[in-house]
Amino acid sequence: MAKAIVAKNVVKRYITRVRKGLVRSVKKIIEALRGVSFEVRHGEVVGLLGPNGAGKTTAVKIIATLLLPDDGEVYVEGFDVVREANEVRKRIGLLLSVEKGFYGKLTGRENLEYFGALYGIPRSVLRRRIDELMKLLELDKLGASSRLYEEYSLGMKARLGLARALLKDPPILLLDEPTLGLDPPSARKIRSVVKELARNGKAVLYTTHNMFEAEIVCDRILLINRGKIVAEGSPEELKSKIPQMRTVVVYVRGFNPNDVERVAELVGVKPSLGIDEEGFAMLKFQVRKPEEVLNDIVKGIAKLGCEIARLRIEEPTLEDVFLYFASR
Repeated sequence: MAKAIVAKNVVKRYITRVRKGLVRSVKKIIEALRGVSFEVRHGEVVGLLGPNGAGKTTAVKIIATLLLPDDGEVYVEGFDVVREANEVRKRIGLLLSVEKGFYGKLTGRENLEYFGALYGIPRSVLRRRIDELMKLLELDKLGASSRLYEEYSLGMKARLGLARALLKDPPILLLDEPTLGLDPPSARKIRSVVKELARNGKAVLYTTHNMFEAEIVCDRILLINRGKIVAEGSPEELKSKIPQMRTVVVYVRGFNPNDVERVAELVGVKPSLGIDEEGFAMLKFQVRKPEEVLNDIVKGIAKLGCEIARLRIEEPTLEDVFLYFASR
């Protein structure tokens, strides 16, 4: 796959002031990005995954030519984001916030017509393109074409934001938390459209802190924390890099919370204790090889006079992966 985005040792610092005492303040330097390097290829969705403040949006804004890096280099289809910003802007579609930049007193179609005119899209082409995007994102079914933007739900605003990003049919999409706060149907629709766009050859950089979303949408994931990439790979590759711990979850009837230490003695592993929505005690055992302890778990709980309602074994999640690498 061809390289759509190449970032090399990108650094971005912000200078702020911190109050010292009643009248004095001092400068403080915040390093939003600390030597970040990565690539995004055509035909894939790359997730930039991390907590709030990790540097995700700063990275997107630098690629989109909205911020200048303090050090390092970024290329979009071979064009430098600093020296050749106009060429870069021709090749990207950007969604930074589902609500920014639209006009409340215009309809959805009028908003898209306005931005299409700014992009220099011929009127006949623009009209056809808007029809395609309204259908693709099912905005036509929601009556969004003729409704004022100020009457839109958050989900409709998100879909229109993605439509605007796609107006020029750009080869590269930069989507910054496009499903944040959305209802499930709208989030599901945006995810499915994004995956289909990548299958058709577009390069997508997709920021999120939603582990579930990253796992189902992204072909490759970059874990970022405090301005640094701490791990990279497909969801399965990342999971394989952490110690092979599994969680045995046992739902028990009639369990006495005071017996946790007794279970630890019988099994050799101390479980964490919770209560599920049905009122069962939920014992979680972190183990490397579940098959070696299952028999001890069943026998140990039976010795306490309790009944196992059900049992399952959980594989590591992306959240486990992120916590593992972030802690290191």
